[in-house]
Amino acid sequence: DIFLRRYVWHVPFLLNYSAMNICLELLEGEHDFSAFQSSGSQVKNPVRKMIRAGFEMKNKSLVYFQFEASGFLRHMVRNIMGTLISVGLNKISPQEFSRILESRDRQNAGIKAPALGLFLIKVNY
Repeated sequence: DIFLRRYVWHVPFLLNYSAMNICLELLEGEHDFSAFQSSGSQVKNPVRKMIRAGFEMKNKSLVYFQFEASGFLRHMVRNIMGTLISVGLNKISPQEFSRILESRDRQNAGIKAPALGLFLIKVNY
């Protein structure tokens, strides 16, 4: 869609949403998200509580992913999305995704998703 191209990440392949949903469920709860923070980050405590991680299909070709957490690390959502797309493309399994999260090592995670389509909707205090 030419009207959305600057606001979405276009992935021109069919995705395995079932496998991606398993990974999103794994993210919920309190975890050390070091595997999904920017390399070289100086954050002292990378533990965050993911309150909600899910997606909503607007139609066959438009999907909204939503993340709500106690806080986010630099590029955390972009790194999660890059890794989730690898799951959706069946390049890695949900079990491998879980191992990446547990590894706390950024080098194990997937690519950083482009900033296109990333929107901060609301901040709660």
